[in-house]
Amino acid sequence: MSPNNHEVHIYQMRGGQWAKIATLDEHVQRVTGIDWAPKTNTIVTCGADRNAYVWTQQPDGKWKPTLVILRINRAATCVKWSPQENKFAVGSGARTISVCYFEKENDWWVSKHIKKPIRSTITCLDWHPNNILVAAGSTDFKARVFSAYIKEVEPKPEGTSWGKKMTFGNLMEEFADTGCGWIHSINFSISGEKLAWVGHDSSVCMGRAGGVLARSKTSFLPFVTCAFVSENHVVVGGHDCCPMLFSDEGGDGSTVQFVAKLDSAKKQSATKFSAMKHFQDRDKKATISEQTDTELGTIHQNTITQVSIFKGDKSNCSRFSTSGADAKLIIWDLSSSLEAGVAAMGLN
Repeated sequence: MSPNNHEVHIYQMRGGQWAKIATLDEHVQRVTGIDWAPKTNTIVTCGADRNAYVWTQQPDGKWKPTLVILRINRAATCVKWSPQENKFAVGSGARTISVCYFEKENDWWVSKHIKKPIRSTITCLDWHPNNILVAAGSTDFKARVFSAYIKEVEPKPEGTSWGKKMTFGNLMEEFADTGCGWIHSINFSISGEKLAWVGHDSSVCMGRAGGVLARSKTSFLPFVTCAFVSENHVVVGGHDCCPMLFSDEGGDGSTVQFVAKLDSAKKQSATKFSAMKHFQDRDKKATISEQTDTELGTIHQNTITQVSIFKGDKSNCSRFSTSGADAKLIIWDLSSSLEAGVAAMGLN
């Protein structure tokens, strides 16, 4: 985790409590992206200082940084390891995706740039399961799929439903009519046939090769993160502080529908009018009479910033985790949360 500054803190569970065991402080400006490669136990970070570092754990437990040559002139914004962990992609305000790989001869990480037709800041990235294609969301409201084939580190790939021309930087698909504001998070399904993303206009979009696009415009506050939990289901989170489930009922990516909120509905209804009472008390007494007046009816008390699979995978997730701006990390049981959410909708 990063405490919103130039440091990265690593915690370990000890005696039922989280203890900080390391601090990574090579960056000189705010850390904007972190990703961990579980197979190789390496961490990659990027920051507003236009740098990225790959961290490897040494036998004594300390983490050694290796500078990545990004060659960008604006802040890095996000970073994502590829499935095989032999390369990673970095998005930036330089309207560029830096695809980075390791050069054994020189013992450093170098990058190749994807630039066209990007015309705005890259805000989020995700890799196709084939380790070749990379999806990017940006502030021009568009979602794109590119080929990130690096001939120096991998064999020539086969074609997919997204296209057969796999030369580096080739634009495989562009979803331009999303109408969803800044794209905050993007995610491939387990098969790689579907792509989901969320935007700042409180929408959830799902796309397939050939320009097939489905969009659900909701009345909720904007979403900032999403993750497939099965081939046809996506969990999203954001400023409503409540994880929500959306589905592609037809299974062909032609529709995306809201299913249920996955938080406790009972607790939500208990504070339904707390905001009104809060302002009434401030107006009459210039004080807040009850502490509960400032509490939301959700477990998270601030924006959910990340949804991750905790148990299972994208084909069949049984438990997922959420972390938020309230410094909480919560693990959810998907089936029980869904049953409670559907039951609450029925009662309403």
